Amino acid sequence: LETLSLLSSGSRSSKTFKPKKNIPEGSHQYELLKHAEATLGSGNLRQAVMLPEGEDLNEWIAVNTVDFFNQINMLYGTITEFCTEASCPVMSAGPRYEYHWADGTNIKKPIKCSAPKYIDYLMTWVQDQLDDETLFPSKIGVPFPKNFMSVAKTILKRLFRVYAHIYHQHFDSVMRLQEEAHLNTSFKHFIFFVQEFNLIDRRELAPLQELIEKLGSKDR
Repeated sequence: LETLSLLSSGSRSSKTFKPKKNIPEGSHQYELLKHAEATLGSGNLRQAVMLPEGEDLNEWIAVNTVDFFNQINMLYGTITEFCTEASCPVMSAGPRYEYHWADGTNIKKPIKCSAPKYIDYLMTWVQDQLDDETLFPSKIGVPFPKNFMSVAKTILKRLFRVYAHIYHQHFDSVMRLQEEAHLNTSFKHFIFFVQEFNLIDRRELAPLQELIEKLGSKDR
């Protein structure tokens, strides 16, 4: 899994779509992130996603959600020039899956919009959640809210859609940029994580079901 080194901030594709979300150094969450990176380096992704002994599940999910946001941010950042109003007038993941945007507060009724617009809405929405200290507390001892798990599940469900769009509509660009190993490793890590804690409904994963089965079968 030599591709894992690409996930570090030194990647040549450090162009992010949105500002990177940093976990404060010296915090317990930063230690958890370092632990996650170290176990990832070992190459065993199934093991890398497991809750470290004695750790809080909410905190582990929070740290990894921030990390996936940053990874997807970077991956999408490399192909933004190919994902335009003209190339992607609807947000889709292949011909059978189309997504309409609603966040329940600003936009209550789902709207049909282009993929770049949808992903902009989506990533801004995720960023707002991650920056909300009442949802994602960064200070030691501040408890996670009771609805944390459902918030995290919604974030991950939506982040999955960005992977699905990249795979279905822009994989040729990813290949040209020689980013496919990076994308595959990131997505595999994401899928193993959501499978480990049962965070995304199978129905939602349908657009990439074949790929998910393929990634999983290599690790049996």
